[in-house]
Amino acid sequence: MEKLKNLFKAKAEKQAAEIKDILKEHGTKVMGEVQLAQAFQGMRGITGMIYETSLLDSEEGIRFRGFTIPELQAKLPKAKGGKEPLPEGLFYLLLSGELPTEADVTELSADWRKRSKLPSHVLRTIDALPLEAHAMTQVTTGVMALQTDSIFAKKYAEGVNKKEYWSYVYEDAMNLIARLPEVAAYVYRRKYHGGKTIAADQNLDWAANFAHMLGFEGEGFKELMRLYLTIHSDHEGGNVSAHTAHLVGSALADPYLSFAAAMNGLAGPLHGLANQEVIKWILDMQKTLGTDRPSGKQIEEYVKKTLADGKVVPGYGHAVLRKTDPRFTAQAEFAKKHMPDDKLVNTVWQIYETVPPILQSLGKIKNPWPNVDAHSGALLLHYGLKEYEYYTVLFGVSRALGVLAAQVWSRALGFPLERPKSVTTENVKAWIAGKDTIWE
Repeated sequence: MEKLKNLFKAKAEKQAAEIKDILKEHGTKVMGEVQLAQAFQGMRGITGMIYETSLLDSEEGIRFRGFTIPELQAKLPKAKGGKEPLPEGLFYLLLSGELPTEADVTELSADWRKRSKLPSHVLRTIDALPLEAHAMTQVTTGVMALQTDSIFAKKYAEGVNKKEYWSYVYEDAMNLIARLPEVAAYVYRRKYHGGKTIAADQNLDWAANFAHMLGFEGEGFKELMRLYLTIHSDHEGGNVSAHTAHLVGSALADPYLSFAAAMNGLAGPLHGLANQEVIKWILDMQKTLGTDRPSGKQIEEYVKKTLADGKVVPGYGHAVLRKTDPRFTAQAEFAKKHMPDDKLVNTVWQIYETVPPILQSLGKIKNPWPNVDAHSGALLLHYGLKEYEYYTVLFGVSRALGVLAAQVWSRALGFPLERPKSVTTENVKAWIAGKDTIWE
């Protein structure tokens, strides 16, 4: 894929020069003030990193290189006869900042197919794990086993010039993205289908081939995978998985190590594992109520009981967004086209009508609206992917597109080791009493 690599090189060299000039003229300007609460409460809202591929606005939602999800659905190339954007086109956009042509996407698909063959030791490494190991654990283990093929690690050991780091990170990123669906599909078939694997179909695009290797041949599921793997790919740099990849990569860890670390963050229930928690909560609600078509009143009572028990309603709220997540909306629109009468989908929509007013009435919730996880499980269950422990793996395969494109940019722009300052609570108390100058 030399066209994309050369396009990136030209863009990165131009931007690196611009950043150098910006820092020279404006580097000492103060961007904002950090409140004490932010230091104690997860650094929320502190602007502290540059992340080129996407931006999250609290009111507008996610923009990928300036484009909204509906714009991407309209502008990115699609599979023949398909209506949803191809993830290859999204990766091309994230990396280059330019919308790809159909020819660009076809070439990228072909390049990933050529790179997709797995070393034999990767599958043996996964097979060493017990079947009951979580799917995320198995996939991350496979990614770590792939690290033996890191071109960047080999070149760094040889003493390559730092100006060339990005080129080898690019090659690692392309290889990892190409091979990740094979690893993920192997884990799925191993854990849930007796190890009966399905060979790749070299005639299919990246997302459709992933669906095929999982064992789903219907065009509806392939279309869902194209949409799912596009909209879950990136969400600016501050979320746990993206920030983890950025942080680990800043130590010049190769893309395999960085992405494995990101996957471990994604596996947390406050991040990517939330999509698993949502569907469990809905199914538990249906079981408790004794119906797969609960009324609005029944849902309202169950939600209030959930809150009264000191639990959260999974799939609702977001650290940044203050409106319905556009990724939720995209999935809802997909459901209206493909499964408007699905009972579970309709329950998701009823929950959407019921939960926000309840959360708003509490007076403490900044964002009572659904996030991306509130809908995805119902779509997957509709097509028969019932193993909800696996849902976060799908999220991880998609997130590779964003965090690896961002890592190529980080190395091309020469971003340094990330090392924020930390203080102790004793320092803070001394500072409040005027006996310490930690922030002065």
